[in-house]
Amino acid sequence: MSSLTHQKVSDYYGKVLQTKKDLKTSACCALDKLPAYVKEPLKLIEDEIQTKFYGCGAPFPLVLDGMKILDLGCGTGRDCFVLSYFVGESGEVVGIDMTDEQLEIGNKYLPAQMEKFGYKKPNVRFIKGYIENLQELDLPDNYFDIVISNCVVNLSPDKPAVMSEVHRVLKEGGEFFFSDVYADRRLPDWAKEDPILLGECLGGALYWKDFERLANQVGFIDPRIFACSKIDLLDQETIDKIGFAHFNSITYRLFKLPQLETACEDYGQIATYQGTISESPHQFILDNHHVFETNRPMLVCSNTASMLQDTRLARHFTISGDTSTHYGLFAGCGESPIINSDEKPAGGCC
Repeated sequence: MSSLTHQKVSDYYGKVLQTKKDLKTSACCALDKLPAYVKEPLKLIEDEIQTKFYGCGAPFPLVLDGMKILDLGCGTGRDCFVLSYFVGESGEVVGIDMTDEQLEIGNKYLPAQMEKFGYKKPNVRFIKGYIENLQELDLPDNYFDIVISNCVVNLSPDKPAVMSEVHRVLKEGGEFFFSDVYADRRLPDWAKEDPILLGECLGGALYWKDFERLANQVGFIDPRIFACSKIDLLDQETIDKIGFAHFNSITYRLFKLPQLETACEDYGQIATYQGTISESPHQFILDNHHVFETNRPMLVCSNTASMLQDTRLARHFTISGDTSTHYGLFAGCGESPIINSDEKPAGGCC
């Protein structure tokens, strides 16, 4: 499966970059503010794992206890170990990466990390492979509750294959919660071949609207934007090359729910968050259009209702109403283009 693009990326992350200080943009270092609940496990993770980890977001969803999670392009395993902490000893985390130097760090500290978490047996394993073909790694259909990725899908030369594989390995009701870099336009082919632009997570960035079209084609209907941050170009050479485009780090959440509709339809359904998620007792953020205050009923479209009642989130919400009576398109449904600032863009939700 190895390609010239794979080799360029592997060399950049395994040989060119030594720490985050070597990066030429802010694209491959965490931009999203880490949630408070993530800071505790991060204190327990070895320094080398963190300094040689490159990500553009914080793909740590809530409600993880006992979950089976796959991390695409896990690097040194920082996110895998954070997730290991939250899924508990009964959960499972699998990290996939193609770069030996990165995997060696994760494996080196695996026993020590499990000891720090107080686990009698490891709940994390690392596999060398390509995210475009998870079948070669014996990852079964409909197995994982959650798939995450942190600034890696843009590096793939075959993004449709990645998305199809994610859809295959997720259980129905499962979620692809991931951060990546997106452009405000379609980039020229030469940018995709430049090893520095590619390695810095810019050359392979999709036009965000093309990504949403791809998600729908694969079966992830109604992709939701969870967070968005503007990416800064840090050196003049990079600005001279690709400064004509604007880039954002976006965290998307995609649910594998076959009943979702391509528009936000109104059936008069109401969702109420019970406040029972320990890390978020006062509110639950589904996406940048939906913030549920504890015990406050909110009118929602049928897609949002399904994302809450047909997934692992169900026990934390009360949904009233069903889809027996249709009232048309949800009032105010629509989307706005991504703004080239730190403002959160609209995500095609209600």
